[in-house]
Amino acid sequence: MATRVKARSELIPYLVFIIYVITSFGGAVWLEVPSTGTKCVSEDIKQNVVVIADFSVVNDDSNPHNTFNIAARVTSPYGNNLYHQENVTHGQFAFTTTEAGNYLACFWIDESHKATTGVSVSLDWRTGIAAKDWESVARKEKLEGVELELRKLEGAIDAIHQNLIYLKSREADMREVSEITNGRVAWYSIMSIGVCIAVSVMQVFHLKRYFRKKKLI
Repeated sequence: MATRVKARSELIPYLVFIIYVITSFGGAVWLEVPSTGTKCVSEDIKQNVVVIADFSVVNDDSNPHNTFNIAARVTSPYGNNLYHQENVTHGQFAFTTTEAGNYLACFWIDESHKATTGVSVSLDWRTGIAAKDWESVARKEKLEGVELELRKLEGAIDAIHQNLIYLKSREADMREVSEITNGRVAWYSIMSIGVCIAVSVMQVFHLKRYFRKKKLI
């Protein structure tokens, strides 16, 4: 019995590490926004997924007074505006996806600033299990310690399962499109061969008629 308890206690650090790796779906990235133009980042997200993101302008330590305001816009795969703010240095947006596809977040320096250099923007983009408020879940269901970590692992496994189902459906859609394309290419090839044969036969008859007319055959 003591050996089993010891073995379980030795597995806890590995369990915590696995949970950390699995739940690391989101993360902060730095974007270099040019003085003119737009810098965008996108992610392919399936339907009914919670997305939470925080962004902020990173101040230049060498010139702390040289801070520019930026504008931010987030659009859905069909071009619908989900978030749009201008003349800000930081912000947060959150939404639940209603359609599957690439969600695009774009940043640019506000037009009121005549910038000669670019600016760095920190973007903390979290989706799915990484965007869940586990502290609220722990307080609501009175979970703590290993129970909370097991609940996180359960959520991470469910998220991975849903992602696999989504990838499987996308693969089926792509296979269907590929089969339709291959069928159209095959028919086009058959039609091309038929046209070539018909043109060749017509050329043969035309040449025979020409030669007979000239009494060469």
